[in-house]
Amino acid sequence: MLSHYLLHLADDALIMSQRLSEWTGHGPVLEQDIALTNIALDYLGQARNFYQYAAVLTGAEATEDSLAMLRLEHEFKNHLLVELPNGDWGQTVLKVFFFSAYQKLLMQQLVNCPDEQVRGIAEKSLKEVSYHLRWSREWVLRLGDGTAESHERMRQALDQVWMYTGELFEQPDYQQGWVDYNAIKTAWMETMWQTLEEAAIANSTGGGRLAAGFQTGGLKGQHTEHLGYILAEMQYLQRAYPNSTW
Repeated sequence: MLSHYLLHLADDALIMSQRLSEWTGHGPVLEQDIALTNIALDYLGQARNFYQYAAVLTGAEATEDSLAMLRLEHEFKNHLLVELPNGDWGQTVLKVFFFSAYQKLLMQQLVNCPDEQVRGIAEKSLKEVSYHLRWSREWVLRLGDGTAESHERMRQALDQVWMYTGELFEQPDYQQGWVDYNAIKTAWMETMWQTLEEAAIANSTGGGRLAAGFQTGGLKGQHTEHLGYILAEMQYLQRAYPNSTW
């Protein structure tokens, strides 16, 4: 169903936004603190657009607020990658890099889909995620090929995050046939290896670890323990004061 696919796209953006917003006021320098906060706001805007369209298709009394704030963990369809804890700055920017590279390729395909409203959301989102990718890639290069400390932090970040990237290329049962996930995987891997090699961390984990089994389940509502804590904080106001709206 299209509504389920829209929820998948919206959930990805919403949970990513919520995670990145945790950095507000805690960034390493003011300029980057503001940059990451703006990226979080971009994701929130994406989420709202997809939730609004999903609410129209769902009908009944569904709204963007009810879809975002009243669903339980097993009803969310986001990738596991976006719900991971932020970790340090290196882990956060690597996660943004992985996800924004995927999103850019995804939106490039969705701008050609037959649904006019999805095309419109994708066109706007593509401009945003192109910036997210450029910003995060610059940080991956700066930290990976920087000091001994920053290089080690990025090596550790790669160990922590890589195992969650394989799920990005799974085809959801509810996908609409608009996206070629194999093509996304091929292009994504090319971007990853080029950047990781330039950042001097492509070989630091060893091929064995990077080829290890990937974690999966998020697209079917099987999440890590982290999502429950995210939703408890994010949905508290709505549950404490029913019918609140954004």
